[in-house]
Amino acid sequence: MEEMEEELKCPVCGSFYREPIILPCSHNLCQACARNILVQTPESESPQSRRASGSAVSDYDYLDLDKMSLYSEADSGYGSYGGFASAPTTPCQKSPNGVRVFPPAAPPPPAALAPPPPPRNACLTCPQCHRSLVLDERGLRGFPRNRLLEGVIDRYQQGRAAALRCQLCEKAPKEAAVMCEQCDVFYCDPCRLRCHPPRGPLAKHRLVPPAQGRVSRRLSPRKISTCTDHELENHSMYCVQCKSPVCYQCLEEGKHSSHEVKALGAMWKLHKSQLSQALNGLSDRAKEAKEFLVQLRNMVQQIQENSVEFEACLVAQCDALIDALNRRKAQLLSRVNKEHEHKLKVVRDQISHCTVKLRQTTGLMEYCLEVIKENDPSGFLQISDALIRRVHLTEDQWGKGTLTPRMTTDFDLNLDNAPLLQSIHQLDFVQMKVSSPVPAPPILQLEECCTHNNSATLSWKQPPLSTVQVEGYILELDDGNGGQFREVYVGKETMCTVDGLHFNSTYSARVKAFNKTGVSPYSKTLVLQTSEDMQSEEQTLPFPVPLERSQLRRMSPFSSTLNLQPSFPGRSYFELRSSAHQLSLHSSLQSLNSAGEPSASGISSWSVLLGISKVFVFAWFSFDPASAHADIIFSNDNLTVTCNSYDDRVVLGKTGFSKGLHYWELSIDRYDNHPDPAFGVARIDVLKDAMLGKDDKAWAMYVDNNRSWFMHNNSHTNRTEGGITKGATVGVLLDLTRRTLTFSINEDQQGPVAFENLEGLFFPAVSLNRNVQVTLHTGLPVPEFYASRSAMP
Repeated sequence: MEEMEEELKCPVCGSFYREPIILPCSHNLCQACARNILVQTPESESPQSRRASGSAVSDYDYLDLDKMSLYSEADSGYGSYGGFASAPTTPCQKSPNGVRVFPPAAPPPPAALAPPPPPRNACLTCPQCHRSLVLDERGLRGFPRNRLLEGVIDRYQQGRAAALRCQLCEKAPKEAAVMCEQCDVFYCDPCRLRCHPPRGPLAKHRLVPPAQGRVSRRLSPRKISTCTDHELENHSMYCVQCKSPVCYQCLEEGKHSSHEVKALGAMWKLHKSQLSQALNGLSDRAKEAKEFLVQLRNMVQQIQENSVEFEACLVAQCDALIDALNRRKAQLLSRVNKEHEHKLKVVRDQISHCTVKLRQTTGLMEYCLEVIKENDPSGFLQISDALIRRVHLTEDQWGKGTLTPRMTTDFDLNLDNAPLLQSIHQLDFVQMKVSSPVPAPPILQLEECCTHNNSATLSWKQPPLSTVQVEGYILELDDGNGGQFREVYVGKETMCTVDGLHFNSTYSARVKAFNKTGVSPYSKTLVLQTSEDMQSEEQTLPFPVPLERSQLRRMSPFSSTLNLQPSFPGRSYFELRSSAHQLSLHSSLQSLNSAGEPSASGISSWSVLLGISKVFVFAWFSFDPASAHADIIFSNDNLTVTCNSYDDRVVLGKTGFSKGLHYWELSIDRYDNHPDPAFGVARIDVLKDAMLGKDDKAWAMYVDNNRSWFMHNNSHTNRTEGGITKGATVGVLLDLTRRTLTFSINEDQQGPVAFENLEGLFFPAVSLNRNVQVTLHTGLPVPEFYASRSAMP
C-alpha cells in the first residue's frame, strides 16, 4: 500500500486528493487545483476556432502529442503546455510535485485605461496528458466528482494512522518497536530479541523507529543487497559450503579459498527451481490436506447422524429390557399375591375351625360346671361317666396339633436376582467385525465323554469344515434337577472335567464357541448319569474293575446357563461281591436306540446273569492340591501328604459327597514326637491353617499315641482310649443315608458314632504337621463292624 501512495496524490498540489473531479481524459484533479490552473483565452483563439480556420493543430497532432506524453519523460511531471499556436506567454511556476502550472490570470486594467476586452473562453489543460479542454457555461461543475477515489483515500489514511504492528508475531501482533532497514521488517521487542539478536552478522544492521522506517521504505528505492562485511560491495558469488552470498572482496581476502563458489545468478536460478519443485510437492500435500479436511468434515456430520441413530437404538433396546423386567415383575408380584392369599385362607380357616371348637369347649365346660353344682348323687353319677369321657375326648382333640399354626408368617420365596444384576453390570457394547463371522456350534465327542464317580468329563471339537477363528469355549451344566444352566468353564481347551457333582444324579451339558464377533449357537445337549450308591450282602471281590463309560444318551437341545475344578479324566470302578468266584464287570457306553434312549441292558441284567444280589459303587479319589494349604507337600500321585510346618495344616480330598455310604482309610507312614493329627470331613471353605474341627465347617477326630477326641466348632467330646503309632490305620466312614460319621483305628470302631444329623456336601479332610505323613486309600468296602450292624433289622 505504501508504494501506491503516490497514485493517491494530486499531480498539482502533491497532496492527497481533496474533492477530486474526473477529467474527460480520465485523469483526476483536486477541484481547487483545477480552479487554479484555469486559463482564460479569447474566443477566436479557442481550439474550436483554430480547427475551423485550419491554423490550429489537427486532431491527429493532438493524438500524437498524447502518445508522446505517454512514452516520454513528461510522465515524470515535466513538460510544456504549448498545446496551441498562440499560447499565452505568461510565465509558469512549479507545483510541489514538479508540474509546471500557470498562475491565475492577472487582474484586468481599469476600464478607463483599457479598451473593452474581447470575449474570452475558459480553458483547462490536464497536467498529466497535456490535453486542453474548453469548459462550457457550467465551468468545473460540468466535471463529475470521483467519490470512489475519495473513499479509497479515506481508508488509506485510516490504515496509515493505525499503529504499526510486528510482522513476526504469530497471534495478535504487538505494536512494532523498531524496523530493520536491511531486513525491511518491523519487530516488537520480544521478536527482535528472538529473531534479530544484536550479535553476529545482524549486529551491523540498522534499527530505526517504526515511523522513520515507514518513511524510508517509501522514499528510498529498493537497494541491491550488499555484503555484510563490505558494505560498498554487492553480492556477486555464492559459497556452497557456507550457504551464503559473498562479494568479490571476500574472495580476494581468501575467506572462501577452499570452498566451492558459484555464480550468484546461477545459484539463484537453481535455488528458485528447487524451491519451485518443493512448492509443487507441498502444493500437492496442501491439496490432499484440503480434500482430507473435507472428508473429516463429512465424517463429523456422519458421526453426528450415526450418533443420533445409535442413541435412539440404544434407548429402544434399554426400553425393551425395562418392559421385559416390568412384565416379569408383574408375574412375580402375582405369585406373591397368590402366596399371600393362600396363607390368609389357611390362617382364616384355622381361626374359624378353632373358634367353633373353642365355642364347643366353652359350652361343655359351662355344662360341666352346672352338673358339678348338682346335689343329687344318683343323678350326677348317671351322667358323670359320659361327661368325663367327653371332656377327655375334647382335650385330646386340642392336643393333636390344633394349637399349632398351620402356616408360617414368612414367605418362603427368595428372589434370585444375582445373575440378572451381574448381567446388567456386564452389559456392554460388542465391537462387531463383518470380516470375522460367528463360529459354528461345537460338536460333542461322545466317545470321549464319561462320568467318574461324582465327576463328569466332556470333550468337544469344532466342525471339520469350519475355518472360522475360535478364541474359546463356554461349557454349561444344569443343577442335576433339570434347572437353569450355569457356566462351569470358559477357556481354550476342548476337554474339561467337572468335580463335586451329586451321586446318582442326571446332568445336562452343552457347549458353545466364541470369538471377537460373537457367540455361536449351543451344541446338542448331552445327558450324563453319575454313579449310583448300592449296598451288598455278599463278600467283596479283592480287585476293582474300571468302568470306562457310564450311561450316556443324547436329547434335543433346550435353551437356558458349580465351580470348575479341571482335572484329568478318571475312571469309575465297580466292586462286585460273589460267594462262588471272582468276576470282573466291564460296562461300556450304552447303545442308543432310535428314540434316543439307552438300551435295557445294564448293571441289573449283569447282576441277574452272574447271580450277584447287589452291587457296590465306591468312589476313588485323591487329595486336592488346588484347595490345600501352601505348606502341604504332596507325593505318590497326590495320595500321600505331609507338611513342612510345625503348625497344623488342612488338606481336602478332590471328591465331595452328598449322598450314599462312603469309607476310606489313611495309613500312618510317619509319626514323630507324638503330634495330634485330625481326620474327618469338612466343607469346601474350611479353615486351612488350623486343626481340623476348630471351626463349624469341619467334623473330625484328633488322636495322639494314647487317646482320641471328637471335635466340631472347637468343642471336644467323647474321649476314648487308644491311639496311633507308625503303621496304624485310621478309617473314616461317612453314611449320608443315616447322616452319621464314624471312625475306626486298625479296623476297630473308635468310640461311639461321632456325629449325627449331617446334611450337605462333605469333602474328606486331614490336618497334620511336619511330624506326620499319611497315605490315602479309597474305594474300600465297608468294615465288618458296620456291615454287621447294617444287616441287623
